[in-house]
Amino acid sequence: MRLTVFKNTVLLFVLIAFSCGNIATSEAGGNASNFSDFSYTSKEVDLDAPIAVGANQTEAYLPLLQGKKIGIVANQTSVIFHKKGYTHLVDSLVALKTNVVKVFAPEHGFRGTADAGEHVKDGIDSKTKLPIISLYGSNKKPSATQLEGLDLVVFDIQDVGARFYTYISTLHYVMEACAEQNIPVLILDRPNPNGHYIDGPILEKEYKSFVGMHPVPVVHGMTIGEYAKMINGEHWLDNGVTCDLAVIPVQNYTHQRSYSLPIAPSPNLPTDKAINLYPSLCFFEGTNVSAGRGTPKPFEIYGSPYLDKSMYTFKFLPQPNAGSKHPKHKGMLCYGENLSDSPNLARLDLNYLINAYQNTIDKPIFFNDFFTKLAGTKTLQKQIEKRHTADEIKKTWVRGLKTYDQMRQPYLLYK
Repeated sequence: MRLTVFKNTVLLFVLIAFSCGNIATSEAGGNASNFSDFSYTSKEVDLDAPIAVGANQTEAYLPLLQGKKIGIVANQTSVIFHKKGYTHLVDSLVALKTNVVKVFAPEHGFRGTADAGEHVKDGIDSKTKLPIISLYGSNKKPSATQLEGLDLVVFDIQDVGARFYTYISTLHYVMEACAEQNIPVLILDRPNPNGHYIDGPILEKEYKSFVGMHPVPVVHGMTIGEYAKMINGEHWLDNGVTCDLAVIPVQNYTHQRSYSLPIAPSPNLPTDKAINLYPSLCFFEGTNVSAGRGTPKPFEIYGSPYLDKSMYTFKFLPQPNAGSKHPKHKGMLCYGENLSDSPNLARLDLNYLINAYQNTIDKPIFFNDFFTKLAGTKTLQKQIEKRHTADEIKKTWVRGLKTYDQMRQPYLLYK
């Protein structure tokens, strides 16, 4: 039933498109030389209507896939929603006889089960029998050989709007590799659950890494589609190359409209609360404090065996689980704070980090080398060590955030 609806929708759209001449087309099997001419804009926003992600705009992008060999960058969030639930984008396109040739998997893998930082191996998808190429580990950028024979790469991954969440780094490398091989990239956009604000220090280029590649704040306030346009427009790709890019936008979405993720974007962000707190609590990954990995509430709690037990009365015991095979402080009683019932944030909150630093009593080494990569600057650690308040630190971000906000404006697709 669902496939029949899809086919009929596509057929109707193709007939309309060819009669109006407003869809980019190319020779079957060849590169879409006029792909960048493709234009598909959001309809007028209806805040009473449900949000429709890019993958659901089948009438817009399926004609672009016809006759082409396709690679797809996807994970467990790459789905098409329908009344009875959802189907995976790759499974749907394969069922529709679209010529999907291979899948590229980011951190956490194609089906989203790998730990953060865990090496993701190449393999074969058991359901579709398609080859899966890992883009996490030693191979973060698709090689010319891996892209050989492809006419189009589709990128469809749910992001959470934090600079150190590595899907935007994967996006960069995919765009760069495709630009070098003259392969267009089609992005099926999705809402940013932390898209309602921007905050944090701007990354300094000497601290560029896979957890921060661009001069943007920790909370960048853009969707994947908008961010891709900014990568292109600011010429951040190596050697100044530009990716042939098109974006299928989200319908009925604004940056101020809340969005609850129906699928966890990674194993340790299983709830809306964890996603909301992630930009603030992820700094603990660069310290001796646990952000709750190895518990039922990752990124909703934090704690350490070394925090002052008279101040921090909440306790938890990290143990290996499906989302964290080797959690920090495994088997050690941690004292900290439970933020599960705290109000949702529309800012980056440094107080958790500052208070933990000032109340670590049993172990002198609080920060590790990873903290600077997460912060994108050495300044933040120095400010905390000098016991600056959160307000004092945030005042030093104002100029950078203003400049960044001006830079991102031309690339925004949503208000």
